[in-house]
Amino acid sequence: MSGLRPVVLSGPSGAGKSTLMKRLMKEHEGVFGFSVSHTTRNPRPGEEDGKGLNILPMLLGATLLPVADVLSYYHFTTREAMEEGINQGEFIENAEFSGNMYGTSKAAVEDVLARNLICILDVDIQGVRRIKETDLNPIYISIQPPSMDILEKRLRDRQTETEESLLKRLEAARIDMEHSKEPGVFDVVIINDDLERAYEELKDILNEEIQKVQEAK
Repeated sequence: MSGLRPVVLSGPSGAGKSTLMKRLMKEHEGVFGFSVSHTTRNPRPGEEDGKGLNILPMLLGATLLPVADVLSYYHFTTREAMEEGINQGEFIENAEFSGNMYGTSKAAVEDVLARNLICILDVDIQGVRRIKETDLNPIYISIQPPSMDILEKRLRDRQTETEESLLKRLEAARIDMEHSKEPGVFDVVIINDDLERAYEELKDILNEEIQKVQEAK
């Protein structure tokens, strides 16, 4: 495994994590890799099992699909298989949301680090706490919206959620925002009230790891 520190990126849906990371990946091609999470939810239209990991090197070269697409791919599995893997210690973190299990396997992270890429783990606050119990030693970054009102507007403007699903996401976001304020949970909390400022702050935090990758090439 490489000496690169993985990056744990957390924050509520609608805070801007994906927007910031897509921009960072476009500016620094061949530097970042996403660990592909496991989930027990059913695939959405257009999703393919494990596609994010398999096409990541080509995505970074912008030769196939937009880098944006890598953020939504999973390894789809059954609850039974995932619970067995968790019991056998194969997962770094796992959580449950809306009746579906999500988790990051050790193998998914090792696959990215073995290619000398900075591994990005996009997890919720439950995942953050579980990762802190491991020896992974990542950089912990929280991306937060300026307020709950602005977050709700962003989510409603997407028009991708049912009212029930939206309310669940907002409640999860409220809890996430509260936990992000606790001392010692994150190395840094970025309030995404201005995209340019938030992006520069994120880039500054990761600059040392980015240089390690670039110098090794």
